[in-house]
Amino acid sequence: MPRRLFILIGLSLILPAPAAAESATIVSRSLSLNLPLGGERSLASGKPPTRFNLVGLHWRGPGSVQFRTRSVSGRWRAWEAAAPEAEDQPDAATGEGVRAGSWRLGNPWWVGPSDRIDYRFRGRVTKLRAFFVWSPSAGVPARTLQKAGAPTIVPRSGWNADEKIRRGTPSFAPVLRLALVHHTAGSNGYSAAQSPAIVRAIQLYHVKGNGWNDIGYNFLVDRFGQVFEGRYGGIERNVVGAHAEGFNTGSVGVALLGEYGSLPVAQKARDALATLLAWRLDVAHVDPATTLSYISGGNARFSAGLPVFLRMVSGHRDTGFTDCPGNALYDLLNGLAGDVSRRGLPKLYSPLVTGAVPGTVRFKARLSSALPWTVEVFDATGVSVGSSAGLGSNVDWTWNATLLPPGSYSYAISSADVTPALGTLGRGEDALSIAGLAADPETVSPNGDAVADQTTITYTLTTAANVTVKVRDDLGGEVAAIGARAWKRAGEHALRFDPVVLPDGIFHIELSASATGGRQATATTELAVSRTLAGVRAAPLAFSPNADGRADRIAFKFELTAPAEIRLRILKEGKWVATPFAGPLATGVRQVEWDGAKRVGRLLDGTYDAVVEATDAFTTSTVAVPFTADTRRPRITIVQRFPLRLWVSEPARLTLRFGARSLVYEALGAGRARVPNAPKLGRVRAVAWDAAGNTSIPATKR
Repeated sequence: MPRRLFILIGLSLILPAPAAAESATIVSRSLSLNLPLGGERSLASGKPPTRFNLVGLHWRGPGSVQFRTRSVSGRWRAWEAAAPEAEDQPDAATGEGVRAGSWRLGNPWWVGPSDRIDYRFRGRVTKLRAFFVWSPSAGVPARTLQKAGAPTIVPRSGWNADEKIRRGTPSFAPVLRLALVHHTAGSNGYSAAQSPAIVRAIQLYHVKGNGWNDIGYNFLVDRFGQVFEGRYGGIERNVVGAHAEGFNTGSVGVALLGEYGSLPVAQKARDALATLLAWRLDVAHVDPATTLSYISGGNARFSAGLPVFLRMVSGHRDTGFTDCPGNALYDLLNGLAGDVSRRGLPKLYSPLVTGAVPGTVRFKARLSSALPWTVEVFDATGVSVGSSAGLGSNVDWTWNATLLPPGSYSYAISSADVTPALGTLGRGEDALSIAGLAADPETVSPNGDAVADQTTITYTLTTAANVTVKVRDDLGGEVAAIGARAWKRAGEHALRFDPVVLPDGIFHIELSASATGGRQATATTELAVSRTLAGVRAAPLAFSPNADGRADRIAFKFELTAPAEIRLRILKEGKWVATPFAGPLATGVRQVEWDGAKRVGRLLDGTYDAVVEATDAFTTSTVAVPFTADTRRPRITIVQRFPLRLWVSEPARLTLRFGARSLVYEALGAGRARVPNAPKLGRVRAVAWDAAGNTSIPATKR
């Protein structure tokens, strides 16, 4: 392959003695890079900055930039990539995302006290802009705050955040859906006293350098287990950060200070991260051990509108082309999610309220274990107007509020020792609105394989209205109608839609409602159509990964009608177990074999789901097929010789030998069975074979 141009440019920054000021400062230098015919580059540099311990680079052009710094003791450090985590940034459509213009943004690198810097370039780089931050250590312990169930958190005032440089007011997501774990760029050799200075330096670079509203992360954790409040807006509120382009809304971004590509994560940092996530996800009533489908807001890897399958505790690399949070930290996330889910029990998950007043309102939630629960509704004056109670792990109560007047109401779903789910409902008199419009599934595959061929459209009307449902393409043109215009009562509604008439692509389902008095309301949701993935199946449906040479492997087969990026995951009760395959595959019938090996040990017996995800040019199609891992021998007993009666511990195929004669009998269930046509005399030998290929110890009787 052709050799790429690799040019080294050195810029010496000779620093004076440290000043006594304690405030953090940032200095920028713009460098013009010219490429003469001979291929050499000249560097025009401005006056060097005074001193720095964090550096961040911006540049123009498709090439890449590396840098190295020299410590004040005279030692040159290793070369580093200026933007190893290029998608640590705001969503493209936001004001924060457009301020950078055509500049490519590097990450803030904590380098420690430094006095010189060198650059080198690969490919075409036309301009370089360097930001040098000096953020001194305070020398005193940072102030902290404590919330019930939360770790000790250093508030913004504790790390001396500069509130004067914040741009605008924070944005909030309606719900928090998941956590994204990051690492920052830079040295891991910082001290506990330096951590607040690092956080302050990152804020200064994100705001003054990148033009963002504030520091991008919601929380930051150092290697000593100190937790720092990040972006302004409130630690218990769903503040939209700037940490994962396309996935900022509805996520909480937590960054570990340092680089964890290979260096291990300190136990104190792991414990603090688990405690922080357990508390923050509990506040949002999110089950950390489950998964979800997140609609991307758009980035280089996942285009806008693409559903992406994620764990509730995911790494940044799950959402974009990045190695963040580094292999050492990423490999801990599965165990971390389990640790998070076990902390602070019991918990209340996934509260959902549908309906309106007047009308019927349904309250649903899930508890981490069977507990007594209550649901209570209050009017605007605080008087209770409805309540219900029950016992179990599922909360489900439909409240008949048809006789109540319109107005504002509040509710509380609670149980002993859990964080209650609080909210409001109701409407003003004569108001018309549409709530909860959704397609389930969000991605359909109308290819006739009986998997996700159709979708169900659900929505809630606050008052009776005429409803029209249409399907539109990206240009706004109508491509299909779902049913005829119909009068619908107030409350929840559902209708089926067969998208067989639609080509592959992203579509918008538009629901329009009109009521008396000229009242109107509209709502839209997205539907992705992809016929790329078809015929997903597991063979055999049960296997025995015990290395005995019989049915030790299972094959997952599927057909691709177009090239796609494939990810095959193994889940048990919605929790990640293993990823047997991830990578691109071409068109055709494909097969992935798996031996049941996990990161540690062998697959445990039980029922699992194999989830195949195929990402094509439009969307990600997901199909789940169940299978069973079974390494236990079936057991068989000959209860009676004639007539021949046997007992088996599970459904099995029985092989019976009577001297030279043999007989096969299918036992369809566990328990006793009578074998017809068995010889009356002689010795019988019986062996049971289960569906996974396991054989019993032979049983004999005369």
